Amino acid sequence: MKKLTETMKQMLDALAFAHAGEYLSGREKARVLAQKSGEIEKAPAAPTRVKERAASKARRVALYLGSELPPEVMDYVIETCSRLQHELTVLTFESENTARALMEPHLQALDAAGVEMDLVTLSGEPMAGLRRYLRSHPEVAFLACKDAGYLGRSYLNGTQGKNALPVPVVVVTTTAESTGAQEQPAADGNGTGAVVA
Repeated sequence: MKKLTETMKQMLDALAFAHAGEYLSGREKARVLAQKSGEIEKAPAAPTRVKERAASKARRVALYLGSELPPEVMDYVIETCSRLQHELTVLTFESENTARALMEPHLQALDAAGVEMDLVTLSGEPMAGLRRYLRSHPEVAFLACKDAGYLGRSYLNGTQGKNALPVPVVVVTTTAESTGAQEQPAADGNGTGAVVA
């Protein structure tokens, strides 16, 4: 029984230091492992990381970003995220550098509105990639896209089924022309609007 008790003590000591290796240098790890079994030494506190953010379960608005980003679309997304207190996920098939360059002019407005943004680059066929991402992220409330892009045109022209994606799609129109679809105008009166597809 004494051997079992000693083994249990060793296991509990090992569990107490299980996370120590993540934050210690090689020399500190050797010192902790070499100490006598009767002595207990606290592992140093984990270093604080700059702007570390846990995976958030907050509701999100997804923005489908193509090769261009009209300011009206970003204005609509920022206003909506701010009003609904949602975070923003930008989904793109462009390279990360291209997407960051397109988002750069809008970062200050996002910060001012208090909207957290994540950029996700997808691969593969656009509809399949979007569908796969949206199915695995139930926190996304809806997907916004521009009317002049592939996705927006396919919804406005009726070539895309309403249930093609697992979330509602809002097509943000940037022209004053009527598209023939049911429009739900945005709050501003400058000729932009949002069409729920």
